[in-house]
Parts: sequence; C-alpha cells; structure tokens
Amino acid sequence: MSRRMTVVFHSDDLYTDLKVAAVKRRLTASEIVAEAVAEWLESREDASLMSVIKAARAEYQSKGGRPWSEVRKQLNRSGSRKKRP
Repeated sequence: MSRRMTVVFHSDDLYTDLKVAAVKRRLTASEIVAEAVAEWLESREDASLMSVIKAARAEYQSKGGRPWSEVRKQLNRSGSRKKRP
C-alpha cells in the first residue's frame, strides 16, 4: 500500500542536498526519505532494547549464570519429553 505525505523543508540547502543525493544514487527523493525514516525507527527500537539488555546483563552479573552447555542439555532433555504428532 502506498501512502502520500507532504514534507516541508525549512531549509533550501537541505532540500537541494536531498535532490542532489537522489540523482547521484539514482533514487527518488521519496525513496531516500523513506529509507531514512525506516533507519531512524529501527535505531529507536534498538535504543529501547538497550535498557532491557543492560538489566539482563546486570542480573546475570549479580546472580551468576550457567554455561551454555548446561542450558543446551536441559533444553534437549525437555524437548525430548514432548510428544510429537
């Protein structure tokens, strides 16, 4: 689905730079703006996950952890207990 949106550039230089970049990359200005917005949204999502990662790391450091080989064995044991159709 394609949606339309008007973007107002308050800087003539920024608009000109966008148009020049579009020509150089053989893309439309719209494609460049859409790409930039998608990257920005992804970076915001990554940033919001950092607090979760930091909390998990702190919990791991305070409580200790188990070696991956031990976890894998437990996963394999619990997986083999499940009945498969």
